[in-house]
Amino acid sequence: MTKDSLLDTRPGGHELNETSHLPQMTMKLLRSMSFLCMVLTASACGNQNSSTDKQQSTTKTDTIAATVSNQKTILFFGDSLTAGYGLDDPSDAFPGVIQHKIDSLKLPYKVVNAGVSGETTAGGLGRIDWILKQKIDVFVLELGANDGLRGIPVTETSRNLQAIIDKVKAKYPDTKLLLLGMQVPPSMGKDYVTSFKDLFPRLAEKNKVSLVPFLLAGVGGNPRLNQADGIHPTAEGAKIVAVNVWQILKADL
Repeated sequence: MTKDSLLDTRPGGHELNETSHLPQMTMKLLRSMSFLCMVLTASACGNQNSSTDKQQSTTKTDTIAATVSNQKTILFFGDSLTAGYGLDDPSDAFPGVIQHKIDSLKLPYKVVNAGVSGETTAGGLGRIDWILKQKIDVFVLELGANDGLRGIPVTETSRNLQAIIDKVKAKYPDTKLLLLGMQVPPSMGKDYVTSFKDLFPRLAEKNKVSLVPFLLAGVGGNPRLNQADGIHPTAEGAKIVAVNVWQILKADL
């Protein structure tokens, strides 16, 4: 066998002797190790970025949760005046106007409108336990107008309102209460009109709660600020009603 027979006959004609083979193996090994280091480094960076993203996401979630948990609830418990009867957009009723005011001042309160058209004090007493299933920080009580228009005895109206107040205080002792006073038309008779008007300040004093003397002050009896029925405020009238309430409510926030 000649020396030439030891030459590699594969394309490229490289010799398969020891001195040429080792450098190639070494280079391959170095390249493999270099690639492995790159992969491990990239993986470590990816894990670090993922961990950072996860931490940032968790921080944002915690911040949102903290904001929600710090938000307090103002619940308006009433009849059609609270519900916004006859308005194209119920949010134009005075509780919604107050929510806009609160938002503009960036106060941590959300308004819950629990008004039901046609509600009497007896009806309100019947559903108050269900309403109190949610935590309430400020309770605004607007009931009695329908009692007055129906001529229900003032003693009965007063008793129902007191029972509602008692339930709120028993369930949430730290809740602040605001009572919205109402009046009835002169056609109900002088004695009834006077007794009905007086029951609200009397209840407020007895229970040591805030009072809006007359919810519809500046609106009641004004055709321009009331709907065709002469009872329910227009959207413009509701803004004035909201001011009447806000002047007293803001002190409790």
